[in-house]
Amino acid sequence: MEAESEPYVRLATLRTLHRVVADLNAARSLAGTLQAVVEGAVHGLGFDAAAVSLVRPDGDLVVAAVWELEESTMGGPSVLLGQVGSRESWDRLLGVSDHWGTLRFLPYDRGWAVASDIPRWIGEGPLPVYANDWHPADGLLAPMYSAGGDLLGVLSVDRPRSGKRPGAWTREALEMFSLQASIAIGNARLRAEMQRALARLEKEQQALRASEESFRQAFEYAPSGMAITELHGAGRGQLTRVNDALCRLLGRPRAVLRQQSFVDLVHPEDRALLERTSAESGRAELRLSRRDGGYQWVCLRNSIVADAAEGPSFLLTHVEDIEDRKRHEFQLAHRASHDALTGLPNSAELKSRLARRLCGEPQTVGAAAGPDESAYPAPYGYPADSYSAHAAYDRLEGADRYAGPVHGYGMPEGGPLPGLAPGYGEHVHAVVPADQGPGGEAWSAPFRSGAAAALADKGLAVLFCDLDGFKSINDRFGHNAGDAVLVEVARRLSQAVRDGDTVARLGGDEFVVLADGIGREEAKDLAHRLRNAIIPPMRIDGRAMRVGVSLGIGWAGCGMSIEEVLHTADERMYDEKRARGGAVRGARGERSHRRAG
Repeated sequence: MEAESEPYVRLATLRTLHRVVADLNAARSLAGTLQAVVEGAVHGLGFDAAAVSLVRPDGDLVVAAVWELEESTMGGPSVLLGQVGSRESWDRLLGVSDHWGTLRFLPYDRGWAVASDIPRWIGEGPLPVYANDWHPADGLLAPMYSAGGDLLGVLSVDRPRSGKRPGAWTREALEMFSLQASIAIGNARLRAEMQRALARLEKEQQALRASEESFRQAFEYAPSGMAITELHGAGRGQLTRVNDALCRLLGRPRAVLRQQSFVDLVHPEDRALLERTSAESGRAELRLSRRDGGYQWVCLRNSIVADAAEGPSFLLTHVEDIEDRKRHEFQLAHRASHDALTGLPNSAELKSRLARRLCGEPQTVGAAAGPDESAYPAPYGYPADSYSAHAAYDRLEGADRYAGPVHGYGMPEGGPLPGLAPGYGEHVHAVVPADQGPGGEAWSAPFRSGAAAALADKGLAVLFCDLDGFKSINDRFGHNAGDAVLVEVARRLSQAVRDGDTVARLGGDEFVVLADGIGREEAKDLAHRLRNAIIPPMRIDGRAMRVGVSLGIGWAGCGMSIEEVLHTADERMYDEKRARGGAVRGARGERSHRRAG
């Protein structure tokens, strides 16, 4: 009778197993899958209790799920839940057990192999009578492995409801079930990892969206100009994004700015500085063009935004309006380097300009080589064609001042520079022009030819101008009238010189003119023009006033000190004053008195 009913029993068990496996795959979480495994082993395979010990990330095994029949009188396996056994003890236990295919059977008489740290529960039950009876201390284990062969966990079942040790069919069914359970557990773990990854991704995306929104608001509503520039591709250098503050600063609409680059907007003289700043991701003060045709002083601060994989992606530029600060700087520099009354360069500025033109190496006639240079590159952030705080101040104010442009700006006043001046190009030596013979030929002409001879006939002339009769105007009409005379003389001198010459007020009624690239005869013509410009009467407070002028021409050459150059021109002026019949002692006394005042 038993043999006839066995196929029916097996068929019913297979149907139960089918439902159990379906439940395994339907579980939504790892915990649900583990619970389905132990319930399936109890309900589908005919055991009274089952437990799953799952491998943790550290390698040890923890009891993650337990199930027993309600009608079981064994009681207590749930106390195992959460207990941990070491991986080493589990490996030893599996090694000493009997191999039933992929299953491991530990008979009760081999209980000594169970380490004390392995969670174990022994239920109550009858002792075996026959050899194949199930002993309460027997254990049947089904190791579960991943597709890669790594141990996922161990399914432990206890006390078959038949009371017998499982036969071949039950063992095979348990092997297949454990295989399906390992697949389900692996999938559940994968789903759990994917869910955690998706949760992390969503969190990162939320953080990214929040960061992007914060950046957008900080970018759009920043009080100063902001711009983003492409660093790669066809749009390299183009402004891809600008804020309203930059549009207001430059007076240009957003659509127009996004079609341009900073290279299109920067002042031509500041272009090289802009390129260096962009390459170095640094800071620069330069000028950008406005819609009205003018230029705006700004401070650019660049930050290269890089991608971890692709490297630099774009350039973030902060554009700060520094027009007022620049105006103030130019005004301060102008006041420090220019005479408050006439607006001409003062004594300190005159010496500074002479120092920038001279070097400490003595030069002889014919030693200069190459064409004369009329300008040197200006330092960073300053115009190369206005060359002084005075000229830059005039640009900001839109005024036409007395002093013309001179070479360089910003070099410290500290004396001659040797050979090459860093940042100022190649130095062209100042050479005193050769004296000329009665016919106008240079005495040393046989020793020079071509460009060298032409250069030797040009030099840096220093014309020392001292007013005659100025003290009597101060004494008769007062200092206000005297100041008005000095202002008028400064205006006339500035109109009489060439473009590029410097007119400076040395002090009192003494003026100095620097004329570079000029010959001896041209210097004499210039002195004649200056005298003719000064001597015509000038009307001050309704009165006609007249002053004369004594002029001395000196020459500046490399190797000479500034004091030596000015002293030589002063002596030439005094010689002229004496030749024109002035009282030597009186003239010297008047000059000393004015300088002391």
